[in-house]
Amino acid sequence: MFILKRQDVEIYSIQHPKKDQQVPILQYQGQTFRLINVFNAAQEEEARAYWRDLTDNRGKACVLLEEPERYSVWGKIRLEQLNAETAEVQETAGVIPPCCVQACLLLLQAVYIDIEDLLGARQSTAFRKELMAVFQQYRLPQADSSDGLEQLLTTDPLALVQVPAWQEVHLDRLLQELYRLGKQHFGNSNFVERAMESLQDMPLKERAFFLTWLKRSGAGKLWQ
Repeated sequence: MFILKRQDVEIYSIQHPKKDQQVPILQYQGQTFRLINVFNAAQEEEARAYWRDLTDNRGKACVLLEEPERYSVWGKIRLEQLNAETAEVQETAGVIPPCCVQACLLLLQAVYIDIEDLLGARQSTAFRKELMAVFQQYRLPQADSSDGLEQLLTTDPLALVQVPAWQEVHLDRLLQELYRLGKQHFGNSNFVERAMESLQDMPLKERAFFLTWLKRSGAGKLWQ
């Protein structure tokens, strides 16, 4: 739809009506857009390809914002849609609900804590390095630095002000790699049941939504 510069737009955050988090909002010529995805400065081609796919192939009304240190893609919404967090909003944005990202982070932290508690510091350090390699390989936004990894491993996902803007493919790959690493460290898949117990901290409705998504994902059979 548009390729814009930072000086062309106004960006601010609003409080999500049902969750303890801020929602980034972009305004341009009276139109309102919600953040979909963020790419670093070296990912210009990926950002443009993602934006073109949404606009040309999926018919979404989106803008690509070019900044010196990053590229970001925003999907058009009406602010009143946020009040219900409807399926229409989620489809317009082109991303899955934040609860799925939070659930994946709960699983990630549960496996990490299990490794640290049961296998010791040496194994947990190795796990961190392997996990960083996975994040860098798949270029997960907000997760390809040591500081980003530290936050993901230590901050309560349900208390995050803004969850990472990951796509469905990011979550699927993360869960597949997390399963591989867990089995590699423990030698079996018994860690899965313990990790899944961490989802009990989620609100019932959001947990049910994630489990439904998990069943149809590529990694679903590994975690059931």
